Amino acid sequence: MKKKLVVLTGAGMSAESGIATFRDSGGLWDRYPVEQVATPEGFVADPELVLNFYNMRRRELLKACPNEGHKELAAMEKDFEVHIITQNIDNLHEQAGSSSVLHLHGELMKACSTGDASLLYDLDPANSDIHLGDCCEKGFQLRPHIVWFGEAVPMMPEAERITRQADIFVIIGTSMNVYPAAGLLDDVRRNVPVYLIDPKNVTTRRYDIHHISMGASEGVKELRRLLV
Repeated sequence: MKKKLVVLTGAGMSAESGIATFRDSGGLWDRYPVEQVATPEGFVADPELVLNFYNMRRRELLKACPNEGHKELAAMEKDFEVHIITQNIDNLHEQAGSSSVLHLHGELMKACSTGDASLLYDLDPANSDIHLGDCCEKGFQLRPHIVWFGEAVPMMPEAERITRQADIFVIIGTSMNVYPAAGLLDDVRRNVPVYLIDPKNVTTRRYDIHHISMGASEGVKELRRLLV
């Protein structure tokens, strides 16, 4: 039976694919205040601004390709039962071939109804913008299928369940400052090895973490060398 490898990924996972990060210096939050483009209140105040912000993110994603880190994680399914829990809203893990991807913060290539959150729609890559007046079948405005600040994270219970089953836990490209995602580390059983792939120092509450001080692509290659 294959060991269960659970991987938590953040913005650093996709940075090498050209996806702009939010929190780094010069990142998106330096240019677009969180309150304006990533909160329910911001959407109510200026829905067109918010829709255009995510339309731009979507166009950026459609020009991007999975990097070697994404591909290596997909390739590790040959040797492990790999479950990816990502804070990223891109679909680069899926593009690379990963078969089990849980999106904590939503998916950029989907839209949902503002009046019925259960109504989800896949966006056509050839015409992926969401505009004011684009409505669901019940007549409500569509919005990006993104978990904004101040909203519940509906996939957290499933992420916690998967994390508790991990035989190996890996963290890639995340500051571990964003909750509730950062709290998943508390669900990792104490005897389970934890690997952190990040070129920067990341502070966590656990001191038994194996730090691979590399970017995502080289770091996942090194991880694979250590584990396989």
